[in-house]
Amino acid sequence: MRQFERTTWIIAALAAAFIGTSLTANAASGEDRNSIVITFKDGHQQSFPVADVARIEFTSPAPIAAGSLPAHFVGKWKVGDGSGGSFLITLQRNGEANKTIGGPHGTWTVVDGEARITWDDGWRDAIRKAGDGYDKAAFEPGKTFSDSPSNVATAKKNTEPI
Repeated sequence: MRQFERTTWIIAALAAAFIGTSLTANAASGEDRNSIVITFKDGHQQSFPVADVARIEFTSPAPIAAGSLPAHFVGKWKVGDGSGGSFLITLQRNGEANKTIGGPHGTWTVVDGEARITWDDGWRDAIRKAGDGYDKAAFEPGKTFSDSPSNVATAKKNTEPI
């Protein structure tokens, strides 16, 4: 019986040594196996060497009211101004909006799948899906989102962090 136990322990030790050597060899064979890759909601990726990581923490994101502000609209958007130029619109998770021309502050919400922004200067913008991309429809002061837009231009989400 002791012979059987000793043989079992020797086989187990050899198996553990073999598996450990195999894993070490495989880990050393590819640089990508020694890093952590994070894919963000907007699709861009960032890689970190495992040796540089001291700790990984997961926190709960700020709550978003159901159906009100989908994360895919949150961020910076480069939009056309209707005259061949462009400006930036930043849509924040809390419903605030900022732009780099005109009155810079506004608020936004989602209605019928589009981001509707009401600016303090009276303008209104809607960022909406158009084919494979997005358009920004602008409504001058006095117009509503149900009126014909004053101009329509392309909208492209900036993939850099806010």
